[in-house]
Parts: sequence; C-alpha cells; structure tokens
Amino acid sequence: MPGTQKFVILDRDGVINHDSADYIKTPAEWVPLDGSLEAIAALNRAGFKIAVITNQSGVGRGLLSEAALDQIHSKMLEAIGKAGGNIAGIYYCPHRPDDGCHCRKPATGMLMKLEEELDFPLTGTPLIGDTAADMKLAQRVGARPILVRTGYGADASAELCASVEVYPDLASAAAVLLAEPPI
Repeated sequence: MPGTQKFVILDRDGVINHDSADYIKTPAEWVPLDGSLEAIAALNRAGFKIAVITNQSGVGRGLLSEAALDQIHSKMLEAIGKAGGNIAGIYYCPHRPDDGCHCRKPATGMLMKLEEELDFPLTGTPLIGDTAADMKLAQRVGARPILVRTGYGADASAELCASVEVYPDLASAAAVLLAEPPI
C-alpha cells in the first residue's frame, strides 16, 4: 500500500554478522549474530523494507575478490531467507580508506545510490550500525542513527553524542522499531 512502506538501513559486519579484524573473506567466515536473522524477518513481517550498506575494503586490499564477496552475500541472503526475511538491496564500497572515494562510509555515495534505485527515503529512516562512521553517515543524510553495541559498537558509543539511540544488538533495536506506533 502506498504511504505505508517503512524502511530500515543496516550495516553488515558487527550488526548482522560477527565482525573480524582480519575481515570476512569467505562464506565460511560469515556467521550471523544471535537473533539478527530473526530480527530482520520480524521487521519484514511488520512491513519494513530493508537494505544493507557495508564498507568492504578487503576487496580493495586484495584480501577477497568481488566474486567471493558475492558468495558471502549469497550465504547471508539465504540465511535471512530461511529465517523468513529478505533484503531489498545490498550496497558496498570496495575501496580502501585512503582511496578518497565518494562511497566509503561516512561518505554518502552508497545511500544516494540506494535512495535512487530502491526508492528509499533517507530522512528519518533508521540506519542501524556499530561504528561512528555509520552514525555520522546517518546524521549527514537526516536518517535516524541507531548504534548497536555488537561489533565495534561498544567502543564507538563513548565517542558519540547523546542524541544517538544505543541498543545491545539488532534484535533489541528491531524490538523498539516494532513497538513504535505507525506513522
């Protein structure tokens, strides 16, 4: 129904799945966080359309190929599907931090592409992440910044302003979104 669609933007590593300082380089290394797949499915059932945005500098560093990244994303989508959920789109930045691209968070390139291709409104849309870069990106585009303490979130929360919502994990953040009255 027009006007009733709700949206959520998720970071990947540290929000949906366990993160690694050595990067997630293979499908075997992609392991979902407890409750994350069920949270995505619950959001979908409640009418939320979900997209994923993720910095993947491991590609630019030569640690994994784009084909391997596609395999990781296929595993993620399959796992989410088995839990009863789906992802409308996945957007990633393959560049290293020093490449100066327009897509690496907190730059806005991925969100501009997502907004255009999926007709996602950015203003007010929850953007759930585990880093200061995620929160800065949300603030830059007028999205609703939500920090989770999984991944790097426990470290990032100390440096963020009081206006950022903070929850233990994706499941907790989703529970809050699901309990909010419809707009």
